[in-house]
Amino acid sequence: MSRDYYELLGVSRDAGADELKKAYRRLAMQYHPDRNSAPDAEQRFKEVTEAWEVLRDPGKRELYDRYGEAGVRRGGGGEAPFTGFGNFSDAFDVFMREFGGGGFGDLFGGAGGANQPHRGSTLKVSVSIMLEEAAEGAKRSLRVSVLEECGRCGATGAEPGTTAETCDTCRGAGEVRMVQRSMLGQFVSVRPCGDCDGEGIRIAAACGDCGRTGRVRAVRSIDIEIPAGISSDDYLKLRGRGNAGPRGGPPGDLIVHVEVEPHERFERRGDDLLLDLPVTFAQAALGVEMEVPTILGQARLTVPPGIQAGQVLRLRGQGMPRLRAEGRGDQLVRVHAWTPSRLSRRQREILESLREVEDAPPEPRRGEDPSFWERVKAAFTA
Repeated sequence: MSRDYYELLGVSRDAGADELKKAYRRLAMQYHPDRNSAPDAEQRFKEVTEAWEVLRDPGKRELYDRYGEAGVRRGGGGEAPFTGFGNFSDAFDVFMREFGGGGFGDLFGGAGGANQPHRGSTLKVSVSIMLEEAAEGAKRSLRVSVLEECGRCGATGAEPGTTAETCDTCRGAGEVRMVQRSMLGQFVSVRPCGDCDGEGIRIAAACGDCGRTGRVRAVRSIDIEIPAGISSDDYLKLRGRGNAGPRGGPPGDLIVHVEVEPHERFERRGDDLLLDLPVTFAQAALGVEMEVPTILGQARLTVPPGIQAGQVLRLRGQGMPRLRAEGRGDQLVRVHAWTPSRLSRRQREILESLREVEDAPPEPRRGEDPSFWERVKAAFTA
């Protein structure tokens, strides 16, 4: 269903750039999962971020105003297609790009500054599981290459025995301001401090292991638990398991994208599973009780007499468990009439006798394909 980006941000269609940015910041702060524990907070955060990402760009906004969401996703007029955000991490990256310059803590009431610790980056890894594992839950041990705090210098970036000092030029701000006067008035320009590379500190002797970053590369083994009912559209977020921040900054997160491999027998449809079941003509005409496979075993299925090819039967509660909720989906069994490619003499004699007494198929009903039924009737009267 198409969404109105202006309504998502709560602004009018002629809103200016400042009004858009103010509205996005307010809503992003409101729905960020670190501040809002509502079940739909993460989804709402992604939606308002997507609206902001489109409307802040003049080219994308023009496409949206003319053609709506579909126009933005097609692209055109020099604009690349915009497909939205596949996960929370992508939306969070946009949020940090716009408002994270002073450290994430600033946004939620903490102190900031160039020489304050900065949060580490988010890591993304993928893991594949079988459908049976998605039905029962699974455990995996992942080997992840991460940046960890340097043990040699204690994450300070300075060689042991030395210390990092506040930059005298910028006084720890990481930036310098220059005031210029002209006929039009006074202009203030801000640029990164050249003496400390915008970091606010000076390290006279860099650590021999980390080279003043306070971090070293390491391979870490991380155990994860994959909940039952997960699908390929879901991901796991492990807070604080990503890269360590520079010089003692808090670590980022680890995003684990889960890919559920296709199954050779079952087709997944949300929490339901679809199984194609071949039956003989006799079984379809007379009905039969039989054992059919389920994702975790077997179940008894009653095929009623006179079932038609393509008809779907339902096994309640035999599908996938609902993710982080009670109950399970159903297993749908789609019946197919199996026609043998070779007949024994006895089988042929029986079918010849049947053809002499069987009825023609019924006339097509509204919505059915008349040409199909004509071909079927022609085969019976040939």
